[in-house]
Amino acid sequence: MPRWPLLILAGLLAGPAVPQVLPQPATQAEGYALLIVSRERLAVATPCEIGLYLHEQLAARLYQGQSVAFNLPPGEVSLRLGIVGSGTCQAGIGPLDGQRLRLQRGEVRRLRIALGSAGLYLTPAPGGP
Repeated sequence: MPRWPLLILAGLLAGPAVPQVLPQPATQAEGYALLIVSRERLAVATPCEIGLYLHEQLAARLYQGQSVAFNLPPGEVSLRLGIVGSGTCQAGIGPLDGQRLRLQRGEVRRLRIALGSAGLYLTPAPGGP
């Protein structure tokens, strides 16, 4: 059996011979800020889902013990928390006031969800600025 069909097949499986240029991780990180939001198990004692809104758009749903991370462009970010779901989770809970923060290029900001007398809010997490 001639070897040329195997060579053609091997070339097709190997993919195109065009070199790929991938961005360097340091370059990628320098252009954005990393925002990490966590919901610790004991900080907010409700089984309900908590929605995290970025610029008034639902960006994440967090249950107890979950975290979420976002690569965001530097600048001002509008954040708001709310109870997501139906039934008993929505009863008596209105829209919560938003918070604003300013992110710097290359910054890693860690926040956690807390519950106070005025409702849910975001506070700096241990180990974060």
